[in-house]
Amino acid sequence: MSPTAPLGAAPHAPVLSAEVRAALAAHRPVVALESTIIAHGLPRPRNLRVAGELEELVRAAGAVPATIAVLDGTPRIGLDKAQLERVAQDPEMRKLGHRDLAPALAAGASGATTVSATAFLAARAGLRVFATGGLGGVHRAGPRRRTSPRTCDCWPGPVSPWSVRG
Repeated sequence: MSPTAPLGAAPHAPVLSAEVRAALAAHRPVVALESTIIAHGLPRPRNLRVAGELEELVRAAGAVPATIAVLDGTPRIGLDKAQLERVAQDPEMRKLGHRDLAPALAAGASGATTVSATAFLAARAGLRVFATGGLGGVHRAGPRRRTSPRTCDCWPGPVSPWSVRG
């Protein structure tokens, strides 16, 4: 999807925030952020603080953060403060992998995006890099490393994930 395409150009096309649209138009770096860590990965109210800290870290590195979620059946690329709070505080917020996107969009549901859904929506919006707290489904235990098929379904692809663990 072109960042300048009309919002109604395609059904269920991702809606880019004004800040993300402007950054893409100016060829400035934009980093996609998954939202499952906010909705399902951390306890409240710490989750909202961490979400703000993640966005600030991206800004400090000179890029525009684009937290991704589906709200009321609409994929959103770049959340405002109220949308971010909703993802962090709504106990009914679903957890959406890329396979869950079509049913959620059709039902008008809301959900936080996993790595696979973030990669899929980021690619549709023209974003090429995203950061995450970790790749769910990657396990070190046992004689061989195992990776969930859900995590690998979106690769190889046009988006490069970066996982940073402290």
